[in-house]
Amino acid sequence: MSAGFRSITQCALKVQIDARWNGGIIGQGGPTNDQFVSLWTQLAQKYASNSKVVFGVMNEPHDGKTILKAAWKIVSQGRLLILKNAVPSITTWAATVQAVVTAIRNAGAKSQLILLPGNAYTSAQQFVSNGSLDALKAVKNPDGTTTNLIFDVHKYLDSDNSGTHVECTTNNVADTFTPLAASLRAINRQALLSETGGGNVQSCVTDLCAQIQYLK
Repeated sequence: MSAGFRSITQCALKVQIDARWNGGIIGQGGPTNDQFVSLWTQLAQKYASNSKVVFGVMNEPHDGKTILKAAWKIVSQGRLLILKNAVPSITTWAATVQAVVTAIRNAGAKSQLILLPGNAYTSAQQFVSNGSLDALKAVKNPDGTTTNLIFDVHKYLDSDNSGTHVECTTNNVADTFTPLAASLRAINRQALLSETGGGNVQSCVTDLCAQIQYLK
């Protein structure tokens, strides 16, 4: 792994390291925050001097219970939406993310990007509505700044945002990235689309090009 890592970074590419855990939710019945912090402390110490490393706190947090208050808000506004694949508490998750950010910076990785993932597979379309943006915007570096703390979002172009269908049905501009961009500009923050894509068909060529054109 180390040899491959060196080869990639020598090619002027940035490498994202993110954590994955199949099981209980970290800090909410699964591994503890201390265990998660220990993992990230070791990784940050190893790569603290490598400016081409990007730290992704967790890949797609999901599969918890819904938050009744959020569900009721949506129902009361006349929109029927099943809130699944969400961590039980986004505010508790944000506290976990804060602990990791503090650990990474204190381990010596002072300047690298750290990607902050939200609820529901860190869906770009739901990042504002499910409370991820509000909760994660409070995460800060030990010096109180938000420098190089970037929100991590994913969005595919098929019918259910799974990336498993050949055809694409949306370019994600009007319903996802336009409102997300407005929310980010309002607080002077940035997000990184770290996962997207579609099948090798014309619909996906058209939609993906439109998405990239909007984002660049």
